[in-house]
Amino acid sequence: MVKDDEIGSSALAITSSLIHDTFITSPNSRLHASLGISLPHIAFIVKTMDAYFSFEIEVVDDKLETRRFRASNFQDTTRVKEYICTMPLRLPDTGWNYIHLNLADLVRRVYGSGFKHCVRVTVHANCHLRRVFFSDKPITEEQLPAEMKLFAAPSVSTSATS
Repeated sequence: MVKDDEIGSSALAITSSLIHDTFITSPNSRLHASLGISLPHIAFIVKTMDAYFSFEIEVVDDKLETRRFRASNFQDTTRVKEYICTMPLRLPDTGWNYIHLNLADLVRRVYGSGFKHCVRVTVHANCHLRRVFFSDKPITEEQLPAEMKLFAAPSVSTSATS
């Protein structure tokens, strides 16, 4: 964990020159086979570090097939294979980003099937990771609860006059 100066709060630093060997994943496959999360929207609050970065999301569709979506800032084109879809990720070279994906829509568009649940999420180097969360509908940054926002709104104080 590092304290990020830009947000004045903690974030998980994931850094390496070998991005595929440095990552965090959930769940730990030795302990649990699947997250089993059926909420179709996933969001990441992540800071890019002017280096290669990627994340992967494994899902099960209504055909009971495991599909994987990989987004990276070093790929130029989208590629679809039977069990993996790789997509370019266009983000600023550095700075905090709010990334939202509609997994149900991705599964439908890419594989023509329905989203059932998320199996695994993996975030590879190089980034500062603040949050990953699922929701039942799209949530904008502005709709996030205060404790999940990157930058808290300034507190307003009132003084009583007599």
